[in-house]
Amino acid sequence: MARIRVLVVDDHRIFAESLAAALAAEPDVEVLAAGSGPAAQRALDRAAGEGRRFDVLLVDADLGAVAHLPAPRTPEQLRPPEPRAAEPRNVEPRAAEPVPSAVPPRVPGQPGADAPLDGIALVERVRAGHPATRTVVLAERDDPRRAARALQAGAAGWVAKDSSLSRLLAVIRGVLRDETHLPPALLTGVLRELTAARRHRTESERLVESLTPREQEVLRCMVAGLGRKAVAERLYLSPHTVRTHMQNVLGKLGVHSTLAAVALARRAGVGPADLAIPAGSGTTA
Repeated sequence: MARIRVLVVDDHRIFAESLAAALAAEPDVEVLAAGSGPAAQRALDRAAGEGRRFDVLLVDADLGAVAHLPAPRTPEQLRPPEPRAAEPRNVEPRAAEPVPSAVPPRVPGQPGADAPLDGIALVERVRAGHPATRTVVLAERDDPRRAARALQAGAAGWVAKDSSLSRLLAVIRGVLRDETHLPPALLTGVLRELTAARRHRTESERLVESLTPREQEVLRCMVAGLGRKAVAERLYLSPHTVRTHMQNVLGKLGVHSTLAAVALARRAGVGPADLAIPAGSGTTA
């Protein structure tokens, strides 16, 4: 029987270990618990290196938050009593197993390996580094905007933390069949958020397309964080010419700052210029 490898990522230790223990009681589920985004990344990378990747990542939507709401009821508390379940079956060692310590490589433009990650950021990083692993977000409360962000980041599901164990298992098995799972009450709100995001992206794309090829090059350098002097060096232009291009970019995009221009460019899918930054070049904040 094929086993489903699950990684639970939640910095509520009691909830994470209880959920891991409840899932591990299933005969076809193998599970580990991690208490932070960096710990989860190390576990994912080590498993991939050993050829034993995780199939599903269950990640807390509020991972890394400064203050948490009171811990939700655990799956063990929600599970109906069973005569045979006086003690968990060989699950405590697995749930308490230390998370592997392999350190993943740094990704340009992303936080350091040990920098805190919130749940949505972790979903996005897993999609980039481990595309075969499905992610499901566990949430304290329904939030259409955050659920839409999670789906955009690559999540395959959004499940309430107080859902029954049977519901969670159904979601786990469903996402492995390439299904997307959302609570019915969230569907309308999430669709509205995704439609609005697409409308904003389309408008941003239209504005970026209004730029000349040279202005688009300058914009990509701005997205890369290069200051005026560095852009001039990269594009072999005078600082005065770069200043003019930057002013034109801001005017055509209808924004008043470099930060706003970069935010709009990212919404339009514009990536940073693929150019090495030599030592000593100026950069913008």
